[in-house]
Amino acid sequence: VRRAMTALDQAFRAAGAAAWGGVAYDRLTPGMTREDQEKVRAQSPQPRTVLVAAFPYYAGDRPGNLSLYARGEDYHRALARRLNTVCDFLSCQYPAESFLPAADNSPLPEREAARLAGLGKVGRHGLLILPPYGSFLFLGTILTGAALALPEREAAPACEDCGRCAAACPVGALGPGGADRERCLSQLTQQKRLTDEEAALVAAHPYVWGCDLCQRACPYNHHAARSPLPEFREDLIDRLTPADLDGLSNRSFQSKYGTRAFAWRGPGPLRRNLELQQE
Repeated sequence: VRRAMTALDQAFRAAGAAAWGGVAYDRLTPGMTREDQEKVRAQSPQPRTVLVAAFPYYAGDRPGNLSLYARGEDYHRALARRLNTVCDFLSCQYPAESFLPAADNSPLPEREAARLAGLGKVGRHGLLILPPYGSFLFLGTILTGAALALPEREAAPACEDCGRCAAACPVGALGPGGADRERCLSQLTQQKRLTDEEAALVAAHPYVWGCDLCQRACPYNHHAARSPLPEFREDLIDRLTPADLDGLSNRSFQSKYGTRAFAWRGPGPLRRNLELQQE
């Protein structure tokens, strides 16, 4: 078992993961809806193990109007590519089993899996905290029906709840019960339609896509280490202007920006947000 875990540790490290762990799928089901559990079983009829890995993306405190996570390559693409190398390794070890990678696009509760696997604590902002990278992390999972013999780890301790992230949120989206995603400014910048109240909030926001205000306030992020991964350090787009989007059709927009996380909604929300902030 130790030899197998050492080999798996090497596979995750080679894939660029800052940390990884595993948790039995049954430990995740109490916090999942029946619909999400059905989706998981449609992918893996007998799910047994969820592997979870953290990939840092912080590239420094650079000025701009895009959330830090969206400035490099689309993390869905980057993590799928990196996790596939681990899946290939596992498929060689367990040829009769399937290994399904995902990054923020599966019914699995990634942050809870990471917490239970001992990777790090979850802050009131709802994000995993893993020193020295703080909460500037992407999480990826691998779902399998293989009963992997993983070492038992204690779940990470709770966040100290210093309250700084909640105090930094201008819309009060972070309460004692966690983050209210429907009110979160990051969510609002991505919506196709906004109410007058929501439009006013976006107009006063320093970002046209996403939000980093709660993360910037978190003490764990004050001296966050930079990512070693080139996808999130190189060829960054820090800012968009109206001129960057001028005259672009949906097709030409995707051709220009389709490898970026801010491109999935098309140019519409970005144009609207830029217009709101110029008024």
